[in-house]
Amino acid sequence: MNVAQEVSIRTPEVPAPEAFTDPKLAVVRLQELYDTAVKFLSENFATALLHGQPDTRVRAYYPEIRLTTTTHAKMDSRLSFGHVAEPGVYATTVTRPDLFASYLEQQIGLLLASHGVPVIIGASGTEMPVHFAAANDPGLTVPHDGSMEFNLRDAFDVPDLSTTHDSIVNGSGFQYPDGAHPLAPFTAQRVDYSLARLAHYTATAPEHFQNHVLFTNYQFYVEEFESFARQMLADPDSGYTSFVSTGNVEIFDADAPVPMPAKLPQMPTYHLKRNNGAGITLVNIGVGPSNAKTATDHIAVLRPHAWLMVGHCAGLRNSQRLGDFVLAHAYLREDHVLDDDLPVWVPIPALAEIQIALETAVADVTKLEGYELKRIMRTGTVATIDNRNWELREQAGPVQRLSQSRAIALDMESATIAANGFRFRVPYGTLLCVSDKPLHGELKLPGMASEFYKTQVAAHLMIGIRAMERLREMPLERIHSRKLRSFEETAFL
Repeated sequence: MNVAQEVSIRTPEVPAPEAFTDPKLAVVRLQELYDTAVKFLSENFATALLHGQPDTRVRAYYPEIRLTTTTHAKMDSRLSFGHVAEPGVYATTVTRPDLFASYLEQQIGLLLASHGVPVIIGASGTEMPVHFAAANDPGLTVPHDGSMEFNLRDAFDVPDLSTTHDSIVNGSGFQYPDGAHPLAPFTAQRVDYSLARLAHYTATAPEHFQNHVLFTNYQFYVEEFESFARQMLADPDSGYTSFVSTGNVEIFDADAPVPMPAKLPQMPTYHLKRNNGAGITLVNIGVGPSNAKTATDHIAVLRPHAWLMVGHCAGLRNSQRLGDFVLAHAYLREDHVLDDDLPVWVPIPALAEIQIALETAVADVTKLEGYELKRIMRTGTVATIDNRNWELREQAGPVQRLSQSRAIALDMESATIAANGFRFRVPYGTLLCVSDKPLHGELKLPGMASEFYKTQVAAHLMIGIRAMERLREMPLERIHSRKLRSFEETAFL
């Protein structure tokens, strides 16, 4: 009879779980636990690279926040977050408490105020993959599987897709192995995975991302964004502190050079920073719903306060002109990339706070208001498709659907960004600019495009920026409203 070989496991020494009533001290303990785990794994892995497989399995655990309440909270009904739905045990694993310190202090503070019981901070039962620990050390790289003299999985824990998922935000009834309900929308492994993906796709570190994110589908907007950033850095009263370009190039002076990288990442990203993350991030996601989903899947773990799409679209009405704006108040979803996560029968509502901010920003930038504003802006349904050359197929079916939906514009990203905002509880909105009218013979040709870009990009981007600045002034409970919350929600935003 074969007897399974017993493998000894070596773990770091960490404090026992402890109750905290001060959110700042709770975050300090989370940081201590995280640092201990990362240091332990990194040092043991570096030793293994030099001397071969360790004689024991090396393991460390993510820190954890845990709350147990036996009574229903007298919650502030104005808040859609900061409290649990009913008595029970709730927990969340935590990664990068340095990056999320302000967020964690805020959310823990709300929990303490709502329930009047302490939170318990300790090591969880969830293993930390060595890849994510090594990501904290720029001098340490995990070789690919098969390139080392021993099998990495025999000595260290590695990323496990079975624990890296969106079951919480998708409402799939996720519970931790001990039966605890989730406190936060993402587990530590899910967050670590997205932080790594963000650095890969955008070529900027997660630390630079701001709480207000603009998505675009053209590089032309990047030039205008950098120009605006330099204007802000030249103004000591603007409140903006620095500009970060692809490759983590950060400038603090308006005249400082920003070298062009030899190779752009898949989604070039730029950050106009402000204290407490209150600045603006611009992501050029390129063309297509797959890119739009990829970007929002990963940026969502940073818990931004809003994201907006400011891109180009095809105008579907003969009354529209090139350069007109489209404010989406509904979406026809034919992008197909989110069908398994968010069925197409789920309505994606317009959010009043976002709509008002965008419409007001259009009026501010164009100097038009009231009935005159209708000359250059229409509000209606935006259709998002996954076939850029849909015009080359038989048109009767697609055109009929577009007409039945009352669509006024068509693109390949907006509904995906809005739907993922809805799914991840991130306030969302869309303001597009008409760049062609394929149903009416006005195609996006090189000469027309150049003139269009020259006259409209600056104004369009400025509208997005002004809308974000208005949203920045809103109280958190107003922008993160109850419209995005389901029956049973996590306490953390």
